Amino acid sequence: MFLGICMIWAYRLSHVPSEPRHGPIWVWSGLLAAELWFGLYWVLMQACRWSLVYRRTFKDRLSHKYEKDLPGVDIFVCTADPAIEPPMMVINTVLSVMAYNYPPEKISIYLSDDAGSNITYYALLEASQFAKHWIPFCRRFVVEPRLPAAYFRSPSSDQLSANGKNEELSAIKKLYEDMKNRIEAAHELGWISEDIRSKHKEFSQWDSYISRHDHDTFLEILIDRTTRKAMDAEGNALPTLVYMAREKRPQYFHNFKAGAMNALIRVSSAISNGRIILNVDCDMYSNNSESIRDALCFFMDEERGDEIAYVQFPQNFENVTKNEQYSGSLRVTFEVEFHGSDGQGGMFYDGSGCFHRRDALCGKKISRKVKARWSENSGIDQNGGIYKPEELKKLASCSYEENTEWGREMGLKYGCPVEDMITGLSIQYRGWRTVYFNPRRNAFLGVVPTTLLQSLVQHKRWSEGEFQILLSRYSPAWHGLGKISPGLIMCYLACCLRAPNCLPTLYYTIIPSLCLLKGISLFPEVTSPWFIPFGFVIFCKYAYSLAEYLWSGGTVLGWWNDQRMWLYKRTSCYLFAAIETVAKLLGCSKPAFVITSKVAEDGVTRRYEKEMMEFGATSPMFTILTILALLNLVCFLGAALNGFASGGAGFFGSMSLQAILCAVLILINLPIYHGILRKDEGKMPISTTVASTVIALSACTIFVSF
Repeated sequence: MFLGICMIWAYRLSHVPSEPRHGPIWVWSGLLAAELWFGLYWVLMQACRWSLVYRRTFKDRLSHKYEKDLPGVDIFVCTADPAIEPPMMVINTVLSVMAYNYPPEKISIYLSDDAGSNITYYALLEASQFAKHWIPFCRRFVVEPRLPAAYFRSPSSDQLSANGKNEELSAIKKLYEDMKNRIEAAHELGWISEDIRSKHKEFSQWDSYISRHDHDTFLEILIDRTTRKAMDAEGNALPTLVYMAREKRPQYFHNFKAGAMNALIRVSSAISNGRIILNVDCDMYSNNSESIRDALCFFMDEERGDEIAYVQFPQNFENVTKNEQYSGSLRVTFEVEFHGSDGQGGMFYDGSGCFHRRDALCGKKISRKVKARWSENSGIDQNGGIYKPEELKKLASCSYEENTEWGREMGLKYGCPVEDMITGLSIQYRGWRTVYFNPRRNAFLGVVPTTLLQSLVQHKRWSEGEFQILLSRYSPAWHGLGKISPGLIMCYLACCLRAPNCLPTLYYTIIPSLCLLKGISLFPEVTSPWFIPFGFVIFCKYAYSLAEYLWSGGTVLGWWNDQRMWLYKRTSCYLFAAIETVAKLLGCSKPAFVITSKVAEDGVTRRYEKEMMEFGATSPMFTILTILALLNLVCFLGAALNGFASGGAGFFGSMSLQAILCAVLILINLPIYHGILRKDEGKMPISTTVASTVIALSACTIFVSF
């Protein structure tokens, strides 16, 4: 494969055009630069495939040897906006992690609500009461999954009913539905009734609430392990449950999710101080009640466990369609590339579903001389935390981090849209090992974006943050030398260079098609020996890609959709990510964090389930995609007419490879042509279609004229 790539480079260098029919020299030089980039980027991507590592745990051995010394685990759940992250979804996630198969007195759950919503607090208050019945129900019937909403619609609940346990199932279902109705009624109203407020005095904290960006710290321990009330319906211990909304003031920059996580680290250290921290997004629920024990198999390994900073689980999704219209599951990434990264000596911190060693997350360097004693601090201090409630609130105040190392050397890093990746990278620089574990039963399940725009916006944030890391002081290109393995550096660079991919991809999707329209040949004829490396590289690249996708559990049509999204991301959101990164370096743009909506309208959901591409809204990214789609269509039709008029000599001879490339781009863009002609609410906006048509026709006319 690499030999074929080198032959393509050799062709470009040895066939620099000297005649006008081969076009201006800049056209040829641009193709050489694009092909050099594609070739070198392909080499970087192979580092994620050289040494795949697949791990297995033995939880029975862990239980046999360390059951009495299991460490305390603090679980962080983060939410930021009840409008796009509904409270019912949030508390379902909380209930799923409260019900882990793990000693409940050693689990503490912390919900960070960055909106400071009393509706979210009320939902958690209701969940704390329902948990007294749900947790013993899960324990008694070995429930999987332990998310109530998912369990009640799963075959497992039907099986339980068939086994003569219908009375218990109906009772717990009724408790859940009653709770759900109360929470959704409050959410719909947008306020908490006076009756509820009078019963729970802690709602008085919201009397000082001004807005989601201007309020005091709200902190409440709903289930306190230091009291006798922390018992479930069967008299067993319950996990600690804490609600926190950190202080927000307009004059302070709050650092988005990273700021919330750092506040949680400080507050939890004063309440439970679990030595292991799990963080999950509010839409990423626990699907495997054994995940904590899986992670501890690595942390408590007698040989190298003390070197491990975090164990990252894959993010799997429950709402993916059969052929994944938006390629949202990142199937190859989780099933292949992350295993390859693990084989190179480390794994990215992926932001959710990650178990951390608290010391490593707080900035401690690795020490191979001191062995961890897991029997120390294996649960919550029965005498309570060392801080009073008001002192706890100070830990989540706006001013607490002033003149400290928080956000720099301690906790999650600030100043980057992908705070997770840069934090994981800095941990690895300090000598810690990291692990990727992909169990047979998915550990966590979430939801993928259900519209094209949501998907592109999400990837824009990711690629923008990764590009910023490349240009920062944490860049793996130079700061990683000697600190992490060369293979892992290559894996990180493959991520950090996603945004710059936009330039060669845009060049390759525009210039060859325009030259096809003008009759300029840019590739060797089919009868030329130089055609062989082009054909060989194209066949090998896409045959291997298809095989890899199918091996990862996908479908042929799913692979085709994945190729489409590969093109769409590179020509739209990666372009804006690159532009915004440069603008930030020049001081022309401020940091922003866009939350992906977890709520979809009924019409959007129906079209998503039918695998119809959703447009509906105006966006500069849609304009670019439509321009490219129409430009390639015009170029292909114009070249075909010219070719047939001249007997097909050019179209089917010297420019056949260009014609194939243009035709493939047209096939990839079929959903856009369909979106232009559709009549439903998910169609391409008329304004986008008109503007794109004018620009595409103008570009073709201008290029042909000169």
